[in-house]
Amino acid sequence: MSKAHEKPYTAPEMERVARQSMYLYLPNLLTYGRIAAVPALVGCFFLEGDFGNWLALAIFVVAALTDVLDGYVARAWEQQTSLGRMLDPIADKLLVSAALMMLAAQQTIAGWSLWAAIIILSREILVSGLREFLGEVNVSVPVSNLAKWKTVMQMVAIGFLLAGSTGDKIFPWTTLTGLSLLWVSAILTLYTGWDYFRAGVKHVLEQGRE
Repeated sequence: MSKAHEKPYTAPEMERVARQSMYLYLPNLLTYGRIAAVPALVGCFFLEGDFGNWLALAIFVVAALTDVLDGYVARAWEQQTSLGRMLDPIADKLLVSAALMMLAAQQTIAGWSLWAAIIILSREILVSGLREFLGEVNVSVPVSNLAKWKTVMQMVAIGFLLAGSTGDKIFPWTTLTGLSLLWVSAILTLYTGWDYFRAGVKHVLEQGRE
């Protein structure tokens, strides 16, 4: 059949095609991959020997790099979507939370260092709740540069801890470095979390007076 006789798309069909294309944007595919990396990362903790540590580290590093890449591609290719903005922070929180919980279960993070992990996880829950509330009242809280540095420090700390005792065989202070950076991340987390909380409370009070 010639193109002249092809049935043109209706408005709903064009909208459906556009929506399907959005799902397949490269930044969104990278985010899907980061979410899929979570069960793969958890599975590595059930492998015996050094291989499990190195595989967990490799998966985590690749997943963390996709976080940087999907943001860059989305801006460069103008493929920023509401779906991506929703899933991107969720993927990050799933990855970090799963890694911290498994490291605690493995007792790589133990004793007083558990408080650093609890601080980080608590902040993530607090910020998620604040963002959900502020989104309902059409208020956006931009990510500060310090919060970005906190995220970088957090990822590096988890990377060292995933190498753990296996990494200690090559670099004797691998675990110690990871735990130290985890505490630095926790301190930055408290500071940046307070900024979010203060902004959130301000808008809550403003909503209460309306």
